[in-house]
Amino acid sequence: MDKSYTIRLNGIYLRAYHGCYELEQRVGNRFRVDMAIRTPLNNVHREDDVTKAVNYLTVYEIVERTMRRTQHTVEAAAANIIDAIRAEFPQVESIECTVAKIAPPLGGKVDSVSVTLVG
Repeated sequence: MDKSYTIRLNGIYLRAYHGCYELEQRVGNRFRVDMAIRTPLNNVHREDDVTKAVNYLTVYEIVERTMRRTQHTVEAAAANIIDAIRAEFPQVESIECTVAKIAPPLGGKVDSVSVTLVG
């Protein structure tokens, strides 16, 4: 049986300009991104070679770059992150990406609203 492992990046906080309202796209909001990436272990642990692993610094850079593109929905933002990670690391088995808008403008106190996509 082939082994696999999960890389998690938790609590990536970014300012971005996603939203369906013009004000959100103009002034922005705080977002939190959480990632869980399942990938084959192969011999990464034996060879101790980061070039053979899914590099989490690269994943962070992909998230940061992708979140700079303004979207109307957090669903689109999460899907774009998944697509970009898959393009960089084709060996990945699955990706779970949660994008949360912190303190969304809903007219009352709400800590966050989030979506989780699995791809």
